Amino acid sequence: MASSLTTRRPGAAHAAPRVRGRGRAPLDRERRRLFWPFVLPAVLTYGALFLAPIAYAAWTSLYKWDGMGDKQWRGLDNYRMLWDDPTFTTSVGNTLKILVVGGLTTFVLSFALTLVLREMKAKLFARSVLFFPCLVNALVFGAVAGFVFSPDGPVNVVLGWAGVDTPPKWLSTDNIFSLIIATTIWTATGYYTTILMAAVDQIPRYLYEAAELEGATAWQQLRLVTIPLAWDVITVCAVLWTVSSVKVFELILLFGGSTSGQPPTQTWTTAMYVYVSAFPTGSVPKLGLASAAALVSLLMVGLFTVVLRRLMRRDPIQY
Repeated sequence: MASSLTTRRPGAAHAAPRVRGRGRAPLDRERRRLFWPFVLPAVLTYGALFLAPIAYAAWTSLYKWDGMGDKQWRGLDNYRMLWDDPTFTTSVGNTLKILVVGGLTTFVLSFALTLVLREMKAKLFARSVLFFPCLVNALVFGAVAGFVFSPDGPVNVVLGWAGVDTPPKWLSTDNIFSLIIATTIWTATGYYTTILMAAVDQIPRYLYEAAELEGATAWQQLRLVTIPLAWDVITVCAVLWTVSSVKVFELILLFGGSTSGQPPTQTWTTAMYVYVSAFPTGSVPKLGLASAAALVSLLMVGLFTVVLRRLMRRDPIQY
């Protein structure tokens, strides 16, 4: 028994030969024998559904192809076109605005709501109400926002009652992207508030009571108790937001649908750029260019995710 609990010292692997094959414990041998039979189906499924399409998109990005005729080799010209295309630059900038500005605003609001709702008696009901928008399609919120902020909508009517004779043109091209970010924040705040509340509820009450006895203010309790103990969940939420912000698409298409053609290019994200390149109106599809833009978007979100994970990495706190 004592030998099984012995802690291996550094360099012990050099002192004793590594145990292989029959020398292993029966349970260890059984685990190793069943490892690939259990893991291989998942690996094959993941490769077929995710890695293979990515590889095909990478291959397609090197060609000029309309999806019907023969492919024409272009090498890296599609990526050079993206680099020189101001519309794609605008799309990347808009995606970063949603990622950074929308993300910071969403998490500030979610934390504020979490702190307010944590002390409420009917917090479970409030949590359900906050989570409800997540069950509704984003197109509904876009349609509601289009009605509320229309020239004759409720917002301008209230502003008129307040004496504002020339209200802003909410749905104009200059303001429509800000409205898209606001709608995205509106739909996402309840979702992340629900997740953060679930994490905060797991923090023992006596930690807050001890902090109050030490004279900690509400801000100090948030900074020294809530955030450190909910850090793992915050990290997961940040990664989820990073991934979802790159896929904002339907709101842009909906808000831009007020015009006769495509949404204004000032509102495009990388997802919208890929869609318009692959399914243009009145021109030939550019599947090679769309694949190149999709790969650039994938690399961008992958890079942000890795950097975010490294920046937010901390040792777990046991309590």
